Amino acid sequence: MNTADQILFLLKTRGPRTAQQLADLLQLTSMGARRQLEAAEALGLVRFEDVAEKVGRPSRRWLLTEAGHARFPDRHADLTLQLITQVRGLFGEEGMEKLITAREQVTEAAYRAAIGTAPDLAQRVAALALARDAEGYMAEVAQADDGALLLVENHCPICAAARECQNFCRSELQVFQRVLGPDASVERAEHLLSGARRCVYRIKPV
Repeated sequence: MNTADQILFLLKTRGPRTAQQLADLLQLTSMGARRQLEAAEALGLVRFEDVAEKVGRPSRRWLLTEAGHARFPDRHADLTLQLITQVRGLFGEEGMEKLITAREQVTEAAYRAAIGTAPDLAQRVAALALARDAEGYMAEVAQADDGALLLVENHCPICAAARECQNFCRSELQVFQRVLGPDASVERAEHLLSGARRCVYRIKPV
């Protein structure tokens, strides 16, 4: 991965960053990072916002544009949208629900196999994150300040389908709850379709 792609990847997975923060992460000079960002800006892949700080001058933070996000593609978006339209046309919303339920059953079985019989909730969440990452969600596990586990998904490879039919998102949340077990509580804390830059699921023992 070249430096330009590394910068796009960091902005995708870590959110808005200053040129200096990117320089530190990539072991570049601040001038080198700014040149990379300016080149990406010229291509329409990034933009900046000047954020007021408590002390001193505003901080310039760089973030991906829609074109920048598009560098991390939605899997087979056009075909997926065509299939959703055709299923609705042929079988109505009832047919869509049957399709979502069938997908739910297949993914749930796959995640159960990936998680296995791990007794520890943290191990189960880590295994689920690995399975989601393999599917293209750029998934990772973090920990909230209160100790809750966060399943963070920095990309949505089925975003076009989810925008067209948000029941796909409802289905995923329900599957996570079932495969992580009755001793876990799962709630969505951030949602890409609600304007966030990523999806985050907050998981706690009950």
